[in-house]
Amino acid sequence: MNKHNAYLRQIQLKRTLIPSYNSYPFNLGVIKSLNQLDFHPKVTYIVGENGMGKSTLMESIAVAWGFNPEGGTINFSFSTKATHSDLFEYIQLIKGHQRPKDGFFFRAESYYNLASNIDDLDRQFSFGPPLKDSYGGKSLHEQSHGESFFSAFVHRFGGKGLYILDEPEAALSPLRQMAMLTRIHELVQQNSQFIISTHSPILMAYPESIIYNLKPEGIEICSLEETDHYLITREFINNKEKMLNQLFED
Repeated sequence: MNKHNAYLRQIQLKRTLIPSYNSYPFNLGVIKSLNQLDFHPKVTYIVGENGMGKSTLMESIAVAWGFNPEGGTINFSFSTKATHSDLFEYIQLIKGHQRPKDGFFFRAESYYNLASNIDDLDRQFSFGPPLKDSYGGKSLHEQSHGESFFSAFVHRFGGKGLYILDEPEAALSPLRQMAMLTRIHELVQQNSQFIISTHSPILMAYPESIIYNLKPEGIEICSLEETDHYLITREFINNKEKMLNQLFED
């Protein structure tokens, strides 16, 4: 997939419509400095320290596309608590010529709610195959946290899709994170596009990608090796005793 065939090519902020930059979410540094954001046709990473607005930005992209704010496909409409911002109303999606045949908004913090909704729908509707069949044939609540995450990646993601993933590594071991990279590669080869927010240096390692690093002063493009996630992890592994002594100093 080249840049002209990407399902989502760019987002643009409708700056003239923003009433004020003094209130959330427009007071975030990432929003104040945002004009447009170009997406890699294969994998785009949104990274940065906690509180930089990664999830807010990811959520706005997903909702503007038509996904449920709490996650799932565009066919999910459940709502446990409306906490999403109205940022999606102030961004414009620049789409490619091709339309995806599949799509999913994976949100780690509300994945429990998605799993519950799948179980509820399977109890309510007895005709046709149960929804859980698309997630490995077993209720997500009957799997471990990590297994339930990985079930969606392996069984529900079908290729030719736009997949927006907010911190998918939250329940995954390092080994499963590497398996996730393999799965991403399989789906990219099936003409899929990923937008991923993550703190994991392992997940950030996909070679055909772009990394946007969110900072208080705005957004910068960087390599994996330039991210704090990589640098701090490497320093800790290579100099564990020194780092622990520094952390435990009175």
